[in-house]
Amino acid sequence: MEIVILGIGMFAAGFIDSIAGGGGLISVPALLMTGMPPHMALGTNKMAAALGSFTSSYEFFKSNKLNKQLLKMLIPFAFMGAVLGVVTVQYISPKILEILIPFMIFAVAIYTVISKKVGMANEYTGIDGKNSLLGKLLTSALGFYDGFFGPGTGTFFMFGLVKIFKFDFTVATANTKVLNFTTGFAALLTFIFNGQVNIKYGAISAVFIIVGSKMGSKMAIKNGAKFIKPIFVVMSLVMAFKMAINL
Repeated sequence: MEIVILGIGMFAAGFIDSIAGGGGLISVPALLMTGMPPHMALGTNKMAAALGSFTSSYEFFKSNKLNKQLLKMLIPFAFMGAVLGVVTVQYISPKILEILIPFMIFAVAIYTVISKKVGMANEYTGIDGKNSLLGKLLTSALGFYDGFFGPGTGTFFMFGLVKIFKFDFTVATANTKVLNFTTGFAALLTFIFNGQVNIKYGAISAVFIIVGSKMGSKMAIKNGAKFIKPIFVVMSLVMAFKMAINL
């Protein structure tokens, strides 16, 4: 029964996360239900989530939704930012972020609702000096944030790519998955080094989260921005509320 509950939770997490982010709201509690300590649950979740992000990335790659030129430029900044974040969290408490982040995610959701045209059409025109600089700053900052704290990283990535590069939500989701995989993989290496990954539960979780990610990605590709945007808003509000009540 424990494996069944974990499997259902991980499938749902992979499905939701591949579309709009926020899968950690489901996957981490599912792992905690097995009785493992919080730090072990976070490390194990990183293992499953990284594999889920990789699956989503591959699905979007097959559909030609990835901007390879952009990702080639941004991936190194995402990786290095995450490494620095993981190192920094060993010395500085992320408590201040626990207070700020719910309000920031809530603001992103409200802005997305009010701005009806945001993310509905792909108006990307290429890489220039301005969006290149902003993209590198965004990716470095969110890479650092994911290594340092983490919740809502996918939400901020999606919103940032929509605003800076004028992507629609489908293309933003696709490229977010690759960047999220990069930051998650960097953090995972540290968790493994510290012995904070349960390989058995990580492997079981990965199977279900991969299936969910594959199905969610296919639905996002098929149905486009009109399907993704409302799920993005709902998950952002749920995430903000969940984090706020835990303060």
